[in-house]
Order: sequence, then structure tokens, then C-alpha cells
Amino acid sequence: MKKSLNIILRPVLLGLITLGLSLPVTAPEAMASSKQEVTAKKKTVSKASRKKSHAVASKKKRNQKVSRYGKRRSNAVALQSRLDRERQAALSRLPHRVGPTEVFQASTLQLPLNLESRAAVVINAETGELLYSKNSSRTMPIASITKLMTAMVVLDAHLPMDEIITISDADVDKVKHTSSRLTVGTSMPRSEAMLLALMASENRAAAALARTYPGGTAAAVAAMNRKASELGMTHSHFADGTGLQMQNMASPTDLVRMVKAARSYPEIRQFSTTSEHSLVAGRRILPYRNTNALVKNDTWDIEVSKTGFINEAGKCLVMHARVNSTPVVIVLMDSNGRYTRIGDANRVKKWLEAAVQSFTLSENQYTEHQ
Repeated sequence: MKKSLNIILRPVLLGLITLGLSLPVTAPEAMASSKQEVTAKKKTVSKASRKKSHAVASKKKRNQKVSRYGKRRSNAVALQSRLDRERQAALSRLPHRVGPTEVFQASTLQLPLNLESRAAVVINAETGELLYSKNSSRTMPIASITKLMTAMVVLDAHLPMDEIITISDADVDKVKHTSSRLTVGTSMPRSEAMLLALMASENRAAAALARTYPGGTAAAVAAMNRKASELGMTHSHFADGTGLQMQNMASPTDLVRMVKAARSYPEIRQFSTTSEHSLVAGRRILPYRNTNALVKNDTWDIEVSKTGFINEAGKCLVMHARVNSTPVVIVLMDSNGRYTRIGDANRVKKWLEAAVQSFTLSENQYTEHQ
């Protein structure tokens, strides 16, 4: 039995010994080197993984845009965008921004006039002839056009224009929270405050004019509403001296009456058409420019000018000007784009000039045939 097992196992053992002898022999140094390579490879893979994870985390952090105050700016931007959309939707539903558009054009002016402003009136200031109107009876917020009425009632009160008035905390805008370079404590003559209010639409200057009116702001606003009634402005209401409140309202036809009345005041004619002015406030020199760029345009002859803007009113512009030596009042209300009101004013001017040229040519042709 034992002999039989030996005969069977001997070939197996010889085969195993032969296989062992044929395998490569790994030295201890080689084994250590191989181990180091594996470890280094693991470290490289681990480092690459960490680098990739760090890149992903950094990208995620950049997308979140964490501000130094710890707020998620992306969430704040999304919230602001939603609030802006809601605000714009609410503004679009205001009464003066809904309803059909009513347009009138004088039959003597055959050339069409297309204006972007939501409401407009063009009238011959000398004859009273209505040349063009768009939603002329629609009552709308008038923004800083209000300052023309503020200036008129201050001038009607015959207050000393060289009297020094000082900007106070009561003049700071707490309605729209607009900024101003006129810091509390800044002093200037009443005439300079009126200049800044009419030329640069300075809200604190206008507020100071109303506040220093005899009886204060309330008395000034009451005088403004009385003045509007006297002028026949039947669709008008004034709530403050700046126009920041949307309750300052009028129709384009009402504003024609106000602009024509404002032209009778030399101070308003001068101040509203001044192109620029520098205010000396202590050690500071504050440069101001007219909010209506057309006053510096040599092709325009403007006698009274006033711009206005709040969200509820849109961009507004009123002018008493001469086009081809003809005095006209131009009222443009609720323009959307930044330059729309200026573009509309230029369109009105070209339209009037073309109409006069067309009329002159027709008249000459008629004379030749006689």
C-alpha cells in the first residue's frame, strides 16, 4: 500500500518542484520597490480624487456666491428678480396704463406722427391750436414736473430770493429714498435752491423751497392746488413740492396750462434752461447739469424745460419752445426707455419742420398756378 502511494505521489511532487523552480525569484529589494510603487500610485489616485473633489466644491461655492455677510447672493438675486417682476406687473396695472389709446392730429398736418410716450400733447402756444394729442385727458403721475408749480407759488409769495435757506433732515427723501449731494446742513440762497430744483431736479432743494414757504410745506402744497384750480387744471392734484409721491397727478392738457403759466416767470425761464451750474458748499464744489440734454442743443430754442421720473410716472418731459419761430408747448408723459422722451421731442420737432416745409411748398405751387 505504502509503495503504491509513493509511486502515485512522486510524479506530483516532482511536478510541483519543477514548477517552483520555473517561477521568477523576487528579491526583497524588488518586493519593497513594488510595494512603494503601489503606495505611490494609491497616493496619486487619492491626491487626484481630493483635487477633483476640491474643484467640484469650489465650483459649487462660486455658483452660490456667498457674500462677506454670509448671505447666499444667488438666492438674493432670485428674490430681487421676482420682486422686480411683481413690481413691474403692479405698475402695468395702474389706471393710466390701461385702456385704449386715443390719438388726435390736426387735419392741416398731413404727415403722420408716431410717438413712443404713453401720453402727449403738442399745441401752438400762440393760437392755442391743438396740433397733436395722445391720451390728452388721461390723469397720470407727473413726478418732478411738479417742481414747476413749486417754483411758481414760491415766486408768487414774493419771498426774498437772496435769503439763505439750509437743508434739514425734513428735506431728506423718505418716500423713494433717493440720494442727494446736498447733505443736511448745506446752505444756499433761495434763488440757488430754485435753480437746482428746476435745472437738475434736486429733490432736497425743492423740499426746502416748500418747507420755507410761509406756513411750511402744508401751506405750500395748498397754494399749489389753489394755483392749479386758478389755471383751470381740472384733473390735477399736488401732494408735495418734489413730485416724489405718485399722488402728484395731472393730465397732459393740464400740464400745457401749467407750462404756459410758468413761461411768464423770468426766473423759471432762466433757471429751467440753464445747462450747468456749480454749487460751492463749504470746501466742496458740486457740479450740476440740466436733466434735459436738449437745452445744450443749438438746434433747439427752449424757453421752459422740466423733466421728471418715478416708476409710476415713467420718463416725462415738458417744454415751451420755438420751432420755425412758432411757439409750441410739448408735453411727453410716461416714456419707457432712457432716451425715449428725448427721441419723441426730436420727432415732434422734425414733424413740425416738415409740416411747415410741406405747407410752404404747397402754397408756392398754388400761387404759381394763379
